Amino acid sequence: MAGIVGYGAYIPFYRIKAEEIAKTWGKEAGAVKKGLAMEEKSVAAADEDTVTMSVEASLNALKRAGIDRKKIGAVYSGSESKVYAVKPNATIIGEMLDIGNNYTAADLEFACKAGTAGLQAALAMVKAGMIEYGLAIGADTAQAKPGDILEYTASSGAAAFIVGNKKEEIIAEFEGTASVSSDTPDFWRRNLQPYPEHGERFTGEPAYFRHVVGTTKALMEQLKLKVEDIDHMVFHTPNGKFPMKAGKMLGFPEKKTAANLLVSEIGNTYSGASLLVLTHVLDNAKPGERIVVTSFGSGAGSDAFSFKVTDSITRKQKNAPATRLYADRKRYVDYASYAKMRGVF
Repeated sequence: MAGIVGYGAYIPFYRIKAEEIAKTWGKEAGAVKKGLAMEEKSVAAADEDTVTMSVEASLNALKRAGIDRKKIGAVYSGSESKVYAVKPNATIIGEMLDIGNNYTAADLEFACKAGTAGLQAALAMVKAGMIEYGLAIGADTAQAKPGDILEYTASSGAAAFIVGNKKEEIIAEFEGTASVSSDTPDFWRRNLQPYPEHGERFTGEPAYFRHVVGTTKALMEQLKLKVEDIDHMVFHTPNGKFPMKAGKMLGFPEKKTAANLLVSEIGNTYSGASLLVLTHVLDNAKPGERIVVTSFGSGAGSDAFSFKVTDSITRKQKNAPATRLYADRKRYVDYASYAKMRGVF
């Protein structure tokens, strides 16, 4: 048996509205908002990065887990915006969490699915009995070229999950996972380039939908699940349109995919995106419900997981701030302040 024993989220305080970005570049905000189903995005402050956000999310996960932190045997940090080019985020996070030194650690990179790659690895090690607990994190301070369409969505945030194998501690039991990977160059950033490039419309059908829909179908076939067996369907959220369309393609009613619309308030947090929606769902989940989450990483690939919520969820949900609290706690900034905080110019 293996599953989630604790989870936590962190979303920065600052926001910038789509109108503010559009005004700066002489664009029509209404068309942009309608096309992306986006209202605003989170902005990391000048003193925030993927390490500080990961630590905040992990501290919330520890509050919910209620375990001896020294028993964490693995730390996996998934991000495409590491603090150092050569030096791991994972060890800094482990040090700041005071978990000791007896753990394996790695930084993982697979565009926006790096966090779920870490979750897969942690679950596998726990299930195999190699470690007692594992910590998996997805966090990014996403970059976008000034004036590019990505600037309306690329945001900042983190989600952290502690997994274990003690039945009485598990709040969401792990039922299975599936992955699909291919060499699909829809999004890339060469060495020393400050901003990524993307294949525009190519990022849709051949990349996002092919992998997300295909991986979800593979998991459902593997576990013999039907749409009616799943209470919450979570996807990677590059914008507000894609996850809702993916849900329709798979036959899910909108009420089962509604949590994905968190993206319209906070933007695309890249490695944290699908995992932040998962924290949002867990905040409100009830015992017996089944959650399927499917990530997507450009380049390209998807990981899908199925979790069954246990009775233990009710005594842990309130032990740390809810994702909704972070989403609602905000202060708006103008483009000049945003550019200064994120080093755009």
